[in-house]
Amino acid sequence: MSGRTRDRTCPERTCVGCRKRSAKTELLRTAVVGEECVPDPRGTLPGRGAYLHPDPACYDLAVRRRAFSRALRAQEPPGTAELLQWLRHAAQAETT
Repeated sequence: MSGRTRDRTCPERTCVGCRKRSAKTELLRTAVVGEECVPDPRGTLPGRGAYLHPDPACYDLAVRRRAFSRALRAQEPPGTAELLQWLRHAAQAETT
């Protein structure tokens, strides 16, 4: 046998904020466009991506640890204003 299993496993990624591994579908991909770190919910933007739980607490941890510039291999720390706005909007939509 080839050692392959018949069960399809879903890809896992690590959250840059809390550093916990989760299914790729549970995390939000972010990418750098220009000098701004933007959300990429469809996962189609070119370049390196960093994954984050769509939770403001994970965002705060990632910003405090400077994880976006490290994960995205950016020379300068990317701006995260658009990402923060997206997370706040998603949190509001979830509560209503």
